[in-house]
Amino acid sequence: HHEIGLWAGVASYYGDLQQELLPNSKMMKPSGGILYKYFFNPHLGIRAGVSYISLTAADSLSTIRANQLRNLDFTNRMFEFHVGLEANILPIEVDRMKISPYVFAGVAVSYGNPFTRDINNEKFFLRDMSTEGQGLPNYPDRKPYSLTNASIPLGVGIKTFIGNTVLLSAELGLRYAATDYLDDVSRTYVNMDTLAMYKGEKAVELSYKGNQNVDWDGNYPDLKFQRGDFRKNDWYWTAGLSATIYFRSFGNAKEWIQ
Repeated sequence: HHEIGLWAGVASYYGDLQQELLPNSKMMKPSGGILYKYFFNPHLGIRAGVSYISLTAADSLSTIRANQLRNLDFTNRMFEFHVGLEANILPIEVDRMKISPYVFAGVAVSYGNPFTRDINNEKFFLRDMSTEGQGLPNYPDRKPYSLTNASIPLGVGIKTFIGNTVLLSAELGLRYAATDYLDDVSRTYVNMDTLAMYKGEKAVELSYKGNQNVDWDGNYPDLKFQRGDFRKNDWYWTAGLSATIYFRSFGNAKEWIQ
């Protein structure tokens, strides 16, 4: 059978600006998308979809004091295409089992451009600021990161029939990203004079917002001072509800009204 429908829920991420298993609710953003599924049999099928996924985090909401003083933040509004396999634990079908847990795994490609706002609420795309020296001649080993990235979706859910036509599902999906730059934070700070020379004072301001804190009593971190952890790529996740139309029901009027 075929299924097509919509999902809606929330999304968040785990990375250099958010290191809690359960993030602050202010770091969860509405997300949603379109789903298509084709099942070969009651147990196994393929799934594909296009999603809008909004991620955000802020050091000001962190429980880690060093991060609070760093005071960075980002938002990344991504569009994602994913494809994979979905396996029903029970043989769910109109004329058989009406409810089943399921698991899924696959691959995904997303596009997103992280941004922040300055103290005057003006929006700036962080990749353009080279906040960690990406693309500057003084740091030849730091190339501009890609805005298009792959990830590995993994997830679980539970689905049930509503009548004979609609499948309602509750789902949690994790994505392991092939990048550490969903949040524009990965490595070390760079020399502030070098950054200002090539990208301007605004880049210096946005690469370290500690001086916006009223209790800040330090200086801009010097070259090689840790800004992020490049050894760990970013994760993001979605949780929500989906409703899909079960196409086989439309092909048989007698079955639809049972």
